[in-house]
Amino acid sequence: MTNESVSSNVASVTHGGKKKRNWAFVIYPESLPKDWLDILKMSGLPIAISPLHDKDVEADGVTPKKPHYHCIAVYGNPTTFSNVKNLTDRLNAPIPIALDQVRGMYRYLTHKDNPEKYQYDEKDIQNLNGFSILDFCELTKNEVNKIKRALLAVIREHQFTEYRTFMDYVDLNLSDNEFDVASNHTFFFDKYLTSSRHAPPQNPDTKNPDLAETALEGAV
Repeated sequence: MTNESVSSNVASVTHGGKKKRNWAFVIYPESLPKDWLDILKMSGLPIAISPLHDKDVEADGVTPKKPHYHCIAVYGNPTTFSNVKNLTDRLNAPIPIALDQVRGMYRYLTHKDNPEKYQYDEKDIQNLNGFSILDFCELTKNEVNKIKRALLAVIREHQFTEYRTFMDYVDLNLSDNEFDVASNHTFFFDKYLTSSRHAPPQNPDTKNPDLAETALEGAV
C-alpha cells in the first residue's frame, strides 16, 4: 500500500461518508498498550493479525522498516471511518483503511503476491473471534491441488498412517486453508494413508527394474 493510495482511500471514506464492513490497519509493537490483544479480542470483531513484519525494508532495499503487524477487522454491518478509528486509537495505531475485498489484503499479510518482499509464514497469522479467510473466498482448483501436494509431503515427512492423527496435526499446526482441503477431501487422504499403512515406503523417483524389464519384454 502506497501513501498515495492510503490517502486517497481515507479521503473517500472520511469526506464521502462511505461505510464499509471490512477494514485494515497497521499496529506497531513499540506503541501498543500491554493489553492490545485483549482489546482486539474484547471488540468481538473477527480479526486477522499478520505475522510480525520485522524483516521489511524501505524502497532503497537496505533501510529496515519499523516492526509492525497488519490487521484486518470485519464488522457485522457497514460502519463509519470514525467508528473504526475509535478502535485503532486505543491501539495507538495509524488511521484505518477501508477494504473493498478481504482476500487480497489477507494475502498481503504474508506478502504472498509480492515475491520481492520477505515471505512470512501463513501459519503465524493469528485469527481472532472466528475470523476465517474461507468466509471471503473460494480456493481455485490450482490452489487446492497445491495444498493437496503440500499435505501429502506432510504425511510422508511425519509418516502418518491414520487419518485422525493427520487431521489432529493439520488442526493444531496448519492454516485454515489447509484444514479446509484436508477435511473436504477425506476419501482422497484416507485412501492415501491406508495405502501408506499397508505398503512399505517407496521412493516414487526410483524406477522398478523388474517392472521395466517386464514392459520391455511385452514391447518386443
